[in-house]
Amino acid sequence: MMIKIALPALLACTSALAISHEFSEPMEDHLKNEAMGWINNSAVINAINTQNMKHAGLTNAAILELDGKWRSGVNSGNSMLIDSLLSNELSQYLKGVKDEYAGLYTEIFVMDNKGLNVGQSDITSDYWQGDEGKWQNTFSKGANAFEIGDLEEDESTGEFQSQLSTSIVDPATGKVIGAVTIGIAIDGL
Repeated sequence: MMIKIALPALLACTSALAISHEFSEPMEDHLKNEAMGWINNSAVINAINTQNMKHAGLTNAAILELDGKWRSGVNSGNSMLIDSLLSNELSQYLKGVKDEYAGLYTEIFVMDNKGLNVGQSDITSDYWQGDEGKWQNTFSKGANAFEIGDLEEDESTGEFQSQLSTSIVDPATGKVIGAVTIGIAIDGL
């Protein structure tokens, strides 16, 4: 369970929306100098493009139904949707990235153009992120948009973390196709 710690108001930037806290600058530097390298990997781009095509005709009602199935699966510990997503090629890649940055990343999940998870290193509480700032303040804001979330303390570990989210652009088209959220352990910076 996470406890939010009150921090200063949102800062508006030219192509970014970020929470201002003492770790904002090193997190932004990490995004630009490290994370964008693995985010722009063809495994990420291809998986998002494939899911965007697959979900092109998905209605809001269908999105909510999928999200409901996901949440039920999280609560029951049994879901084919969760199992298939956690075992897909992109999720395996993201687990490897998380392992490579051991001690820094607490979680990674990639979203499509509707805010649905495409791949993730760890299970998320919901499947649809499209109703949350991590997707709304990145994907819908265009290329180079990013958001740095509040500092949060994980009650079970006592570790502080912040979520770093950014839009993902297909280098072949220059079009925003999805977004990614990375949980960053502050002690790892």
